[in-house]
Amino acid sequence: MKLSRAGRVPIWQPLVTLHAALAAQHFASTNSYTGLGAVFPHVEGRYLQAVVVLAEELNFTRAAHILRISQPALSKQINELEDQCQVRLFVREKGRIIDLTDAGRAFVEEARSALFHTERAIHLARAAHEGSDTVLMVGHSHHASHEWLSTLLAIRLQLYPKLRVRLATRFPMELVRGVLAGELSMALVTSPPEDAKITAVPFARAPLYAALSESHPAAAREHLRLRDLAADQWILFARQVHPVVYEAILSAARIEGIAPKAAHDTFTSQQAVYLVSQHAGIAIFAEPPSLTRHEGVVIKPLTDKSLCFETCLIMRADQDSRAVNEYARAFLRKYAPQLVAAKQMDLPLPA
Repeated sequence: MKLSRAGRVPIWQPLVTLHAALAAQHFASTNSYTGLGAVFPHVEGRYLQAVVVLAEELNFTRAAHILRISQPALSKQINELEDQCQVRLFVREKGRIIDLTDAGRAFVEEARSALFHTERAIHLARAAHEGSDTVLMVGHSHHASHEWLSTLLAIRLQLYPKLRVRLATRFPMELVRGVLAGELSMALVTSPPEDAKITAVPFARAPLYAALSESHPAAAREHLRLRDLAADQWILFARQVHPVVYEAILSAARIEGIAPKAAHDTFTSQQAVYLVSQHAGIAIFAEPPSLTRHEGVVIKPLTDKSLCFETCLIMRADQDSRAVNEYARAFLRKYAPQLVAAKQMDLPLPA
């Protein structure tokens, strides 16, 4: 994490350009505002959502599933959007999406900003209407340590005696989107993507874990590596649970010359461990072993260096709420005290 010359934790200025702000206004409605009709085509917000999700997945089937529409409907939306923009956003090969064009990358970046800006405006308006400025929404993943959650709930701030905290459990990428949109005040996220609009402070580092039958040849080994599991059927969490970590596992397998035999996709480590107990294969997941037990199953950390990930506290880089920042500091004092020393806590916040 980069520090300023004064040793402060940075709060970067928002990078939403005037173009994105105007686009956000326009895309929130199917009708152009006066004076903008000649600049922006009539693009619906759902088209922006479709192109962003497809850019993340690069697969029509997966993207359509996430958007909860049919594949033909998604294909039609993308084609109509490209026709309106008069540019190709995706590189296609034999009818399959294989990459974004240069125009597509530029469009997706601005589309994300427009969507986030619009969602943030809605959430801030609701917060103001409901008078919820004393409620902090804190997100975390399904495998967050119980100790972290206890700490979050135990924090008390003298300046904010009426401060209330609500916890929200979501998949990692949903946590990132929630923070960017302003729906979440902050979140605990393992290996968050790099984004200039986010401040990410690492406070814990942990490996991935493998669950295998007690009778597995590698069950008694002191150090377990991915290559020790090369001949097994793999039970992995679904890609949408955490795309970054999922791709890291597959990348590590390629480096080791392993062709994974995918057996099942799961959403929780409990499901994965149960399948292992039924001799359906070995499982790889991020949850600490203390949270997942099953008779006849051994859970061991993977010692591959590339499969060790940092968990970060993330918040918007332009987050200027004193309550949010003080709450974040209180949490980090326990888990990353070296990052919240006295000089580093002098943030340029409003009085």
